[in-house]
Amino acid sequence: MPEFRVEETPLAGLLVVWPAVFPDERGFFLEPYRVERYAPHGIEVLAQDNHSRSGRGVLRGLHFQTDPGQAKLMRCGRGSIWDVAVDVRIGSPTYGEWFGIELDDVDHAQLYVPIGFAHGFAVLSDVADVMYKVSSPYDGGTESGVAWDDPDLAIDWKVDDPVVSARDTGGTRLADFDWSATVWQHRPS
Repeated sequence: MPEFRVEETPLAGLLVVWPAVFPDERGFFLEPYRVERYAPHGIEVLAQDNHSRSGRGVLRGLHFQTDPGQAKLMRCGRGSIWDVAVDVRIGSPTYGEWFGIELDDVDHAQLYVPIGFAHGFAVLSDVADVMYKVSSPYDGGTESGVAWDDPDLAIDWKVDDPVVSARDTGGTRLADFDWSATVWQHRPS
């Protein structure tokens, strides 16, 4: 029987989730979220579901919400993406460090991105459907982000010549970001 498991990453609080997948000759079945399994790991994301579809080379990010923040449980239901989270928690020992993982429709891994991380992804397949749950409803007034191409972060996005929205072009470098509107900060566990 397939086993559900949660793995820690080098960035405290950022988790990789491997849901139990039940394949057979017809395809597969999995539960992308079940509160009894996820909550003991601190993963409680019930406020809103989001779904995006993007083509090869599209890069979305690096986004986050300021007060009250927004946690995300990311998965790729179709295709393949390179999913990246950057620690932007004030006072965190890993502030400015990033973690990346390929999420796809084969392994079905998920990335739990807690409050205090900027998040983005790049599409590696011809098309990708990305589905994710968030901990608070979208609020345009708290939407923020840092430059996806910040040279200090030096993120390897795994795509050449990414397709980026006007909103994501010319973002603020992490070193120049004004954190005065952000109330969350690193809280050691």
